[in-house]
Amino acid sequence: MKNMILVVTLILGLVGFSQSTIAKSASSKPIQKSSMIAKHLKVNLNTAGAKELAEALTGVGIKKANAIVEYRKANGKFKSIEELANVKGIGVNTIAKNHGRMAI
Repeated sequence: MKNMILVVTLILGLVGFSQSTIAKSASSKPIQKSSMIAKHLKVNLNTAGAKELAEALTGVGIKKANAIVEYRKANGKFKSIEELANVKGIGVNTIAKNHGRMAI
């Protein structure tokens, strides 16, 4: 009987410990689904806002994304993806890294 009580106590203790460990590990790593999804979708250079551009394009933060939007306001819609090189801070390497993620 004592052995049975000991086994049940050990099992309940292990189950409780594993539940709390799983809960801690699940809550300690926030998942950034929106940015992971955004990296796989195309972004339209002529319609996207700065936040969208920054999330979707590698090497483009909010500052460069704002520069893209300002360039578009000043010069009209982009006619080609390569025209993006005219934006200060955006070079051919940034365009090459993101070529498949951009649309006109």
